[in-house]
Amino acid sequence: MPEPESTQPDPVIALRGATATLGARPVLRGIDLTVHRGEVAALLGANGSGKSTAVRSVIGQVPLTGGSVELFGTPLRRFRSWARIGYVPQRTTAASGVPATIREVVSAGRLSRTKLGLLRKADRAAVDRAIALVGLADRAGDSVSALSGGQHQRVLIARALAAEPELLIMDEPMAGVDLASQEILAETLREQVASGTTVLLVLHELGPLEPLIDRAIVLRDGCVMHDGPPPKAVGQHALPGHDHVHPHAASEPVRTGLLT
Repeated sequence: MPEPESTQPDPVIALRGATATLGARPVLRGIDLTVHRGEVAALLGANGSGKSTAVRSVIGQVPLTGGSVELFGTPLRRFRSWARIGYVPQRTTAASGVPATIREVVSAGRLSRTKLGLLRKADRAAVDRAIALVGLADRAGDSVSALSGGQHQRVLIARALAAEPELLIMDEPMAGVDLASQEILAETLREQVASGTTVLLVLHELGPLEPLIDRAIVLRDGCVMHDGPPPKAVGQHALPGHDHVHPHAASEPVRTGLLT
């Protein structure tokens, strides 16, 4: 009798037996992680558990020492469709020291969808939609240097959304962000999820995003300790008794085909 066909959506991210080191220190110790189309998955864990390394290995910023990564069913080494992925790194500044307006920074996120780097009417409309989604439409012409930390984070998210990605990866998007911006970011994410976007979040604590999470993967010392519904014990924090230290140094830009 033939096996029944699986009704589970196709995997968008598939990490298999992934190992990675930083310097001489093992950071990922053979993790398996699959995120299916339309799913909202959260990577949780204390500082140093391997959360950010895991997502950076997914987009090629941290090379694996063992195992494999596939994106949309394609091995990472052959993957070229970076416009399908929006990436928001750990909190940094939107300007990177270059004077620019909100619209200019967000427009840069649309370039992967354009030919010869020229924005057409549809591209400009997508940029305006992304800015409006994060509640900054009335400030689109303002310099990013005049923004608060939470507003900077909203600009980075708008930059990722401008490409209208199928997969959105966000590395601790709520860290150090004021409550008003947290609520706006949660609402923005709700709209993306409703439109069918697949989401992978690195979170130190669930906070206002908890109702959106389909699945939680808890890491400890580079190993998966839990993969399933968000554990009740970590309702607001990634692990009981975690240290509340939030180091968020800007990640160094690495050429991966994504704007970083």
